[in-house]
Amino acid sequence: MDLTELSIMTAMSPPARDPPPSPPFCFIIPELPKLCSSRNQMASRRVGFCLSEKKIKRMNLSAFADLCAGHGIDVVEINLSQPVASQGPFNVIVHKLSDVIVEAKHDSQSEQLLSNFQSYISAHPQTVLLDPLPAMTQLLDRFVSYRIMSQLQTTLKGRSICCPPYLEINTRDPSVIQSAVRSRQLSYPLICKTRVAHGSRSHEMSLIFSKAGLCDVHPPCVLQSFVNHGAVLHKVFVVGDDHFTVERPSLKNFPPGPCDRSTIFFNSHDVSKPESSSHLTALDDTMPRLPPPSDDAMVALVRQLRAELGMSLFGVDVIVNLHTHTLTIIDINIFPGYEGVPQFFSSLLNYIESIMEKQGPLLPDRSPQPSQHEEQRPTGGYKS
Repeated sequence: MDLTELSIMTAMSPPARDPPPSPPFCFIIPELPKLCSSRNQMASRRVGFCLSEKKIKRMNLSAFADLCAGHGIDVVEINLSQPVASQGPFNVIVHKLSDVIVEAKHDSQSEQLLSNFQSYISAHPQTVLLDPLPAMTQLLDRFVSYRIMSQLQTTLKGRSICCPPYLEINTRDPSVIQSAVRSRQLSYPLICKTRVAHGSRSHEMSLIFSKAGLCDVHPPCVLQSFVNHGAVLHKVFVVGDDHFTVERPSLKNFPPGPCDRSTIFFNSHDVSKPESSSHLTALDDTMPRLPPPSDDAMVALVRQLRAELGMSLFGVDVIVNLHTHTLTIIDINIFPGYEGVPQFFSSLLNYIESIMEKQGPLLPDRSPQPSQHEEQRPTGGYKS
């Protein structure tokens, strides 16, 4: 077997005298104008949200809908099990159909739901989709997203921005993998991630410390040189022209080079969530704190990624190399949770309004409406 088998490369409440501390993930909701405080008031501008039930709850969509109502925007939770046209028209649709896109490859029902949604979008070109389905689909495949990240080293040359060397693995043969590791000059330890960048399995990762650990590789996957970064992850959350950077815990430093240590298997949610506490993130107290990424570099990175991806709602995981202080990109995420970004609601609303300002009047859908004898449609959202 040769190297050809590898593709190298809250809702608002009256103020209390002694308010409790805000939860870490709350979004700031500005005071609404009294004139348009009713969420049920008919609005001439409409935005649809097509999200899983889990995402709707985490985002607190009802609170965002109240904010939008104060600006004359009606928020609709789209139910994919019903004709989308009967729920429109929409100026903008915000979605995260990652589950449906992945499941459509092997589930006929999900395939039909996705097809119906695509048909609606094709028939309503005036509706702006955040984000376009092809753009989102490419980020579900780490083989594709890592190629995009790798190209940034060229497009952002001179900005001290890089992506660690990596391999696309399609074989279980340790000897072939080891040969490719040498050829591409990857350095141990290696971090291994699944090819599919969505779902619970996508968070299952491993650290491989020598060629003996290559037998723990389960293709298809990505192998990437691990970069020591002082156990600090910088999560960049993008909302249109805005971006926000939040620090999270991350993997601690490991001695460079191969060693006889056994492979470490871990879930990234256990390491890099705001509330994470793991022995894998513990640093020596004498470890100096690394400087944060420069504002100029972050602005350049976000601008270039928006152009490359054609997306407006995404996240970027970056670290600062312990030795070179180079800004290092390690992952891109579809419509993340925006935890730790209290400005998310206001920023998203501003971006949606900026899109609507460029649109003409919203035309009613002429698709047949459900008959009175049809079962009343449930609340929006799809199972995940």
